[in-house]
Amino acid sequence: MNWDQIEGKWDQFKGKAQQKWGKLTDDDLDVIRGRRTELAGRIQERYGMAKDQAEREVDDFAKKL
Repeated sequence: MNWDQIEGKWDQFKGKAQQKWGKLTDDDLDVIRGRRTELAGRIQERYGMAKDQAEREVDDFAKKL
């Protein structure tokens, strides 16, 4: 699935994102609103991982939807 589709249907997908990244709060997910770079940045911040690793995780998440 591409990010335009995910962003457009974020309310449907944010539960799946929270299952995958449990450290993201409801407030985080509301602020993200499906934006890929915002999601990667929050994952990087909450999990203390490198930017490229967070972006890979986001890409893998999109592929599995």
